[in-house]
Formats: sequence, structure tokens, C-alpha cells
Amino acid sequence: MTQLMKAAKSGTKDGLEKTKIAVMRKVTFLHRKETPGDGERRRRAEEAGKPPPSRRSSRVSLEQHGGGDEEEEDTGFLEVTVSDMKHPPPELGPMPEGLSPQQVVRRHILGSIVQSERSYVDSLKRILQDYRNPLLEMEPKVLSARKCQVVFFRLKEILQCHSMFQIALASRVAEWDSAEKIGDLFVASFSKSMVLDVYSDYVNNFTSAMSLIKKACLTKPAFLDFLKKRQMASADRVTLYGLMVKPIQRFPQFILLLQDMLKNTPKGHADRLSLQLALTELETLAEKLNEQKRLADQVAEIQQLSKSISDRSSLNKLLSSGQRQLLLCETLTETVYGDRGQLIKSKERKVFLLNDMLVCANINFKPVDAGGQLEISSLVPLGPKYVLKWSTALPQVQVVEVGQEGGAYDKDNVVIHNAGARRHAPAGQASHNKVYLGPPRLFQELQDLQKDLAVVEQITLLISTLHGTYQNLNMTVAQDWCLALQRMVRVKEEEIHSANKCRLRLLLPGKPDKSGRPISVMVVFITPSPLSKISWVNRLHLAKIGLREENQPGWLCPDEDKKSKAPFWCPILSCHMPAFSSKALDLQLGAAVHNPVQSSLLGFSAVSTSLPQGYLWVGGGQEGAGGQVEIFSLNRAVPRTVKSFPVASPVLCMEYIPEPEEGDAPGCQEPRAGEQPPPAPHPTVCLGLQDGSILVYGSVDTGTPCLLSCRSPGMQPILCLRHSPEFLFAGLQDGSVAAYPRSNGGLWDPAAQPTRLPVGTGPVRALLTLEETLWASCANQVTVLDATTLRAQQTFEAHPEAEASVTHMVKAGSGVWMAFASGSSIRLFHTETLEHLQEINVATRTTFVLPGHKHVRVTSLLICQGSLWVGTDQGIIVLLPVPRLEGIPKITGKGMVSLNGHGGPVEFLAVALSTLAPDVLRGDRDEEEEGGEEEKGPELEGPPPRELRKKGILLQYRLRSTAHLPGQLLSVRESPPGTPAHAEEDGSIYELADDPDVWVRSRPCARDTPRKEISSVAIVSGGRGYRNFRGDGPHRDRAGNGDSSLLIWQLPLAL
Repeated sequence: MTQLMKAAKSGTKDGLEKTKIAVMRKVTFLHRKETPGDGERRRRAEEAGKPPPSRRSSRVSLEQHGGGDEEEEDTGFLEVTVSDMKHPPPELGPMPEGLSPQQVVRRHILGSIVQSERSYVDSLKRILQDYRNPLLEMEPKVLSARKCQVVFFRLKEILQCHSMFQIALASRVAEWDSAEKIGDLFVASFSKSMVLDVYSDYVNNFTSAMSLIKKACLTKPAFLDFLKKRQMASADRVTLYGLMVKPIQRFPQFILLLQDMLKNTPKGHADRLSLQLALTELETLAEKLNEQKRLADQVAEIQQLSKSISDRSSLNKLLSSGQRQLLLCETLTETVYGDRGQLIKSKERKVFLLNDMLVCANINFKPVDAGGQLEISSLVPLGPKYVLKWSTALPQVQVVEVGQEGGAYDKDNVVIHNAGARRHAPAGQASHNKVYLGPPRLFQELQDLQKDLAVVEQITLLISTLHGTYQNLNMTVAQDWCLALQRMVRVKEEEIHSANKCRLRLLLPGKPDKSGRPISVMVVFITPSPLSKISWVNRLHLAKIGLREENQPGWLCPDEDKKSKAPFWCPILSCHMPAFSSKALDLQLGAAVHNPVQSSLLGFSAVSTSLPQGYLWVGGGQEGAGGQVEIFSLNRAVPRTVKSFPVASPVLCMEYIPEPEEGDAPGCQEPRAGEQPPPAPHPTVCLGLQDGSILVYGSVDTGTPCLLSCRSPGMQPILCLRHSPEFLFAGLQDGSVAAYPRSNGGLWDPAAQPTRLPVGTGPVRALLTLEETLWASCANQVTVLDATTLRAQQTFEAHPEAEASVTHMVKAGSGVWMAFASGSSIRLFHTETLEHLQEINVATRTTFVLPGHKHVRVTSLLICQGSLWVGTDQGIIVLLPVPRLEGIPKITGKGMVSLNGHGGPVEFLAVALSTLAPDVLRGDRDEEEEGGEEEKGPELEGPPPRELRKKGILLQYRLRSTAHLPGQLLSVRESPPGTPAHAEEDGSIYELADDPDVWVRSRPCARDTPRKEISSVAIVSGGRGYRNFRGDGPHRDRAGNGDSSLLIWQLPLAL
């Protein structure tokens, strides 16, 4: 016992597990679990003269054996019984005096950890004591021992893990006020393979356990009665499901508590690195469990769907083959409209997006009796039964947005039918009327307004020919009518646009008509939110690209079982294209950056399918000759060149400098009286050239002006550029860094001499700006400089070999990954202690694609959304998983190798990332008032007096003499009481703000609603040519040339 306590206190990795094995023979409370029937099996084996089966090798996954019905529980784990008398649960003593505010907060967080762990262990004990044990002992049995084993699989082992953790936690809590360390305990307790094994088994079995409970509730009233009585007898009335879902939620809870602890642990604290490592371990564990849960749920959904299809059908065979991946499934509402836009019917459907087909099913709930189903669903979630409605191959599915029907499909002589409607418009009307646009009634109202506007414009022309002067019949009144109708048209268009934010309209192939013409069927679904619609359009788009030859497969996963099946989230190669439009010159690539610019012209679905909005700048040139810059627009599915211009010398590096956030800009002091405040700097792109020039360009939308150019000290080639709020840093060939301070205008003063910071004798190949420091590499050394005072803080050795110069540095969480000029390894360093934490040999991954090529050099690095992208000199790109949180970005898996690459070295890897405009996400119900926000701009110059503002009227002045006339007023707010109410399908109703030019919602919403952001991400690689590394032999692209090329990978929208 003493040894066990020592191991718990020291918190060494796997210490508890090793100590248990070491003292197993001496300590009586550690014993091997003998499952029912184990002794009998051993006796029979001895009689047959065979050795008894190995415990560990007999573990069989539940999924392979029909949910575990055939196998008895075979743990292979040591069972530990912990007595509460010998080991009381952790208890935090009274708070000592003289603690700093941060120490007080850390103590409170420790209290939360202790409390939540105690509650969790109590819940696990309740499952075993209140449910499992009584069910096993009950006579007659309502659930067989074998089924009990499936339902409560691995819960005893999970309880053992946490009982041991509690012993160790108690000792840490007792020593807290003297040591204040807990991070290493989490590392030691949760980095063991045993923890992952038991939790994996539990998570994988969870769906089977729930379906078994559901089945038992439906078929055995005694079991349902037992569950209800147990729930009612408990103090908190938590159901069995509520208790059993807790292990799935445990690690996310731990992560939140450790994040809080880390925030309140100052740099230099003994516990800080341990906490960061603990966060990494828990995030990795949670990610693995999430992925396993997702796969288990996917298998369950596909099995449930295949049950609704006859065994002989080809679709059933496809689903049961195991080759189909479920990318997305959701309950959507299918709506059917008549030919006049009236809603005929709406019904909920379950829609499944598989990797190569779209399937729609009816949802079929069959209640057992009047109240039976309701009772069961309160105890365990009930999965619906599905009845297949239709399925379509993915390439034949088209998303149709407003205004697309007329042009896109009529030219192919396609007749569009509205699914479910008995009557449909003749083909000839399709282009004329734009049938079934948006909510049809809204569109009809828009057409009526447009016709009325045309009539009023004709009346205005006639009024202009009048010779006499009449009170209410003059040009001023007529122009007001026109203005009012134009604004009403604008409102109606906005309503249609808003309604389409949740309207997914799909064109599916139908059976040809008698003449053989193809018939297309329009199906309209209402999604639960705009976010959901964006997700569907985006996933449909990417799934179609995923079916192209180059993505079948696009990635190789070097697993133990040599499977090459990539996970569903893997990046998809969306296009490969020449990097420069000029074919005459043999231009070499230098660098690329993305300049995000949001386009208000993009439609709702275009946002979901286009690459990240903005411009991609690509630079390069010819050795000894001039340079070239190519700018691509990404506001589409395939990039398009919008500008190309030469520069004096080859481009070696680029840096995008965004607009500074409020408070970031240097010199934020108040301007003196009478002085104009300095203009805020706009986003700029800086180019570093071989001849020592730095060129700073403005936005593409303003004509890409060259805002300034400056030279490096001694005209040294500029190898890398990085910026901070105060400086632009340039790494030079002569081993120094030039720091250019910002001037009042927000740019850099070309007249002022830059500060020259000597780093070493070799070239400065890589710079990295962290929060308060600048890291500069020279040969195999990295110098850390203060980013404000520009003083060197310390220098450390990044590689033991002097010729291994640091060429790339990228940061994630609390670590920096580095690549070197020689060798195939990459190394990880801690940002605070500068400790070397991990080394990975990339060649072990590339040999899966090019066997025998062991001499690999890393030529580019990029970290994006939990993945480290590594480009090599062979043109191969490797993807390695890293944690996303603020822990240590250790590589936590084998990763993947791209089967698409370049014919030569990967010169650069760049990320294109944009956030979708928040107004895109607002639906009918959660639209926020924008009036106040939009008015702020002009009000800075001085708002007009309140009484001069027009009061909610569309006309320029109130037409008093016509106010009593019948008919609809030309004002949205003042519609008469007799106007028919807007139905739900009409979208939203608008009203006018005090300022007639600003439109706001008529339904106010809480302003503090958190806005969800959607990130659109693409990865761009640059190198010579395009090469495919699939097993049928590597081949170049059709053109067969080795010109500089770009490969663009798209990731699913991060919702």
C-alpha cells in the first residue's frame, strides 16, 4: 500500500499501473477478476489437454459479435477495491491567510475538481449498486446476466481508474498549500493505455447498450417498472441514461477545469508545463473517444437505415458493404407548394448524406400504447424507425438557389416538377415566371410590386407632360410614389433572401416523360437554422468534389492494418492550376499569402461553396531577373486571376498585415486639440525582394496601389517578414533583423532608418512573432528578442548539428515546431521554458508513398485547425494531428500522407481563412436589430437634431390629403388593420427605423445573443507541376510540364 501511495504522490507516467503489477503478489486487495464460467472453461481445457485461453487475446470487440451477446465480459484488467475507510475521499482544508488573488482562484478551481470527481465517482457507484447488482441478483431475472454484461460493459473498470485517481488526488489536495501541483497527476493518471482502452470500449458499446435497454423497455414491463422505481427512489431523479452518459461527458469537463487552472497559473510556475501537458493528454483522449463515438453512431444510423430497405435491393448491399461513410444526417422538413404558391403539406424527413449518394427516409414512430412510448422516451432516448422514400446518386443532385431555374436548366430542355404537387407549371412558363422561387407567395408579391412600379413610372412620364399645376398631381408626388415602391421592392427581395436562408432546394432526376425528355424533380426542405443550410450546401459540394478521380483516395492513412481509408473530415483537393498566367517565363515560386476580403455580392449558397473569401497573392521570379506577382480571387469554387504585375526582383517572402484591432494600434494617445487623428491603417500586403526592397501594397479593391517601398540596410536580400503591432521585422541574408517602426499613418516610415538587430553570422531564414517576443533563427540557433524593446533575451540551440539551419517555425498552443535545412526530422519546443519536447521523423511517413526514399528534407510547415502540414523536397505532403487547445502541440497520431503532390519540392504552404459575415447566419427568428449599429458611422460627425428626422414614413413628406383614401399606404409600418397577416412562409416583416435609409427588424431580439462564427478554410501548396502518388504509379498532370503550380485543398466549414 505504501508503494502505491508513493506512486500516486510522485505522479510518474504509468506509475500507478506498474506499482499495481509489482505489488500484486504481496497485496491481497489486488486480485485477478474471475468471470462467471472462467473456472469451468479452464477445467474443460485441462481435460482436453489444451492450454487455457489467454485472457488478453480473448478480448473481442462487441461490434464484431452482434453487440457482445455471444461473448462473456473478458476484462484483462486488474480489479482494485478501494475502501472509503482506508482512503477517505479528497477534502480541501481551511484556506490559509496571506494568499494572492490568483492563489485563491486556483484553490477554488481545485475545490471544483475535487467536488466534480467525487460526484462522478458517486454516479458510477450508483449505476453498479442501484441498477447492475440488483438486476443480476433479481429472481426471476428481467434481464439475463449476458445482457447485463452488455449494458454495463466496462463500468467497473472505469470506476477502478477513478478510484485510483481519487487516492492520488487526496494526497495532492493534502499537500496543496505547500506544493500547488496537480498537472503531472492528470498526466500520470490519464496518459495510460488502460484508460483509453476502457473508455473506448465503453463509448463503442454505448449505442448497443442503449438499444438493448430500449428493447427491454418495450418488451419487458417488469424491467420498465424497475427503471421507473429506481429513478423515483433517487434524490435527484436522474434516469439510468442520465447516469450512463456521464463517462462520455467526463473528459470535456476535466478540460474546462484545467483550462481555468491554466489561465490562473502564472508563467514560470512549477505547475504550468505540467498543466499544458495534461491539457494535451485530455484533449487527445477526448478527440479519440469523440471519433470512436462518431463512428459507432454512424454505423448505428446506417444499420437503422438499411433495416428499412429490402434485403435484395442494391442499396441495401451498398449500405451493408461497409464502404459507405455517413457525412451528415439531420431531420429536415419537406414542404410542398401548389402552383399558386400555397403550402399544400409539410412533413419531417430524415435526410442522409453518404459519401456518394443522398437518401431521404420517412420517420416512423409507432407507439406501443397510449402512454407507453412517452414513458420509455423519458427513461432512454428512442431512435425512430425509417422508411426509405428515395435515394439519388450524388453527382445528379443539384442545389438550386433563387433565380437559377430559368437560365441553368431550361436550355437543356429539362422540365422541372415540384415534388409532391399534383399540378405543375408547363415547361414554357419556367423561365418566364421563375416557378417555385423562394416562398412562392412572396415572389408573386414581388412580381406584383415590380409591375406596379413599371405602371407608376409610366404615369410619372405622363405627369411630366401636363401643362397645368395641380395640388396632388405633380412631379414631386409622382417621384415619391416611385421611391416608395422601389423601397417596398427592396424589402420584398430581402424577405425572399431571408426566407431562403433556411430553404434547401434540391433538383433531383426523375423518370423521363413520354417523349423521352428528362424530368427533374424539385424537392424543398426547411432546415432548422441558417447554419444548418450552410452546412448542407457545403457538405454536398465537397462530397461531389470528393468523388473525383484524384480524391479516390486522396490520402493514405498508415494504420497497423494497412488500410488506406481516410477519415471523413480529411481535406479534399478542389483544384490544381498554374501559379502564373505568363507561360513565356520560367518563374520559380517564392511565397503566397491570403488577403481576406468579405464580398457582399456573394449569394447565400455561393458563400457555402466558394473558397475562403478574399484574394490569394502569389509571388516568385527568375533567378537573376525580375519578379512576378499574381493575384487570384477566391470568391468562387475555382480561383481566377484578377491581376498580374512584375516587380524589380524575385519575391522571396510575403506578409499580410490586417487592420489593427481597437487598442492595438501604436501611438494610441489622444490627438491634441485642433489636430486631426491619424488615419487607421488599412490591410496591406508586404513583399520582400531579393534586391533588398520591401514593397507595401494596398487592397485589390482599391486598385492595388504601391503605398511605399523601402530598402534593407546594405541592400541585403529579405528572406522573411513578420509584423507586430509596433514593428515590421525583416530577416536578412547577413544574419541580422531589420525592425521598421510604424509611423503615425499606420505604415512604416521609409525615411527613418530601421533598427538593425544582429542575430548571428549566417542568414536569418525564419522569424516568428509571439505575444511579447520575436524568435529569429540563424544557423542551428534561435534568438529570442523582446518585441517592444528589441533587446535579445536569450539564445538556444535548436539542433545539435551546426549545418542543420532552422528554416521554418510555426506556433500552436504553447509550442513551436521547427524544420531544418538538412535531415527529415521536425522538432517541438516549449514557448516559455524553451525545452525540447518532441522530435518526429517525417521520412517514416513518406516511405508509405515512395518506398526506399529515406533521404527526405522538410521544405515547408503550416499549422491549421488541429493539423500540422509538412511539405517535403519530394513533393509529398504529410498531415500530422496536433491538439487545438492552449496545451502543448504534441503530435498525437500517425497522421496521413497526401496522394496528390508536386513534381518537385513543396516551396510553400499557405492558409486561406475567412469568417462568414454574421448577417449570413441570422434566420427569421434571431435577426438582430441593426439600426443603432449602422447609424453610428454618420453620427460621429454629429447627429441631426431629433425633430428633423423623418418618423417612419417612406415618402419624403406625409401626403396629408391622400391619407384618408382606401388601399395600402406606401409605408411598411403603417399598413392598415385590414391587411392580411403574414404567414410563416412569408419570411420576416420589416419596419422603418427613425432614419428612413436604415432598415431594422420588427421583432426585437436580445442584443447579447452570442454570434456563432463559421470559418471557411483552404490550404494552398506551391511547387513544380502536379503529381499523383497512387499505387498505379506516380504520374504528372496531363500537360506533362513542370511549371510552377498551385494545389488547393478545401476543408469542411468549421461550424
